[in-house]
Amino acid sequence: MNREKLESYLEKNPFAKLSDVVTQILYDEIVVLDIPPASKLNINQIATDLGISRTPVVEAINRLQAIGFVETHPRASGFYVTDMNLRDMIDLYDARTAIECEAAALCAEKASAEQVAQMDSLAAEFKKAVPKLDGVRLKETDMPFHKLVVESSGNKYLIRSYNELLPNLKMYQGSWTKFINPGTTNPWSSQVVHQHVAIVSAIKLHIPALARQAMAEHIQSSLNFVAYCEDSGDVFAVFKRVPDRDKGGK
Repeated sequence: MNREKLESYLEKNPFAKLSDVVTQILYDEIVVLDIPPASKLNINQIATDLGISRTPVVEAINRLQAIGFVETHPRASGFYVTDMNLRDMIDLYDARTAIECEAAALCAEKASAEQVAQMDSLAAEFKKAVPKLDGVRLKETDMPFHKLVVESSGNKYLIRSYNELLPNLKMYQGSWTKFINPGTTNPWSSQVVHQHVAIVSAIKLHIPALARQAMAEHIQSSLNFVAYCEDSGDVFAVFKRVPDRDKGGK
C-alpha cells in the first residue's frame, strides 16, 4: 500500500471522496488477503504510506467494520482485520444455503431464458476450472454464477440478504488463490465439478424442489472443497500473523 496505489485509484475515480477511495483500497487488499486475517491495522502507518491525514483512514476503517471486515477486541486496543476460521465459514455457508436454495427454486419458476443462458455459460466455464484447481478462474466463474441465480430469483429480499453476505463470501473465496495447490488432488473436486451444471439443468426443467436440492448439495460440497486441508489442520493457519504485529502497508 503506497501513494502510487492511491493515485491509481483516484485516476479511475477522480471525483470520489478520499475516504471512499481508501475504503476501496483496504477492501481490495483484505479480500485477496494481502492484508491477512487478524492483522492489526495501524492507522498512522496507513495514512503515512498513502500520504494523507488520519481522518479518511479512520472513516474507511469504520465503514469496513460496519460490513464485518474489521473488528475490535475487548482486551486489546485498535482495529483488526476480521479473522478467518472454519466455524465462521460454516456459519456463513449455512446462511447462504438458506438464501441460495430458495433462490434456485424461484429461478425454476421465473428465470428468463437469457438469465438461464448466462448461468449455462458460467457453469460450463466453472466445470473447466475445477479439475485444474485454477483459483483465479474459479473465483471468476463461481461467485458470478451464484449471484446471478439469486438475482434471477426476482425476490428483492433474498437479493438484499445475499448482498449482505457478499463481502464475507468474497474474503473466504479470495483465499483460494493463496492456498489451492494445482499439483494436489482435492477429493471434493469430483462432486463440485458437475454441480453448477446440475443446478442449471434443474432450473431448465422447471422443477423447484430439484433446483433447491441441487443447490443445497453444491454448497455443502463447496464448503468441503474450500475447507479441505491435506494434514487435517486449520486450512486458514497459513494466513495467521503474530497477534501484536501491526499491519500498516506493504
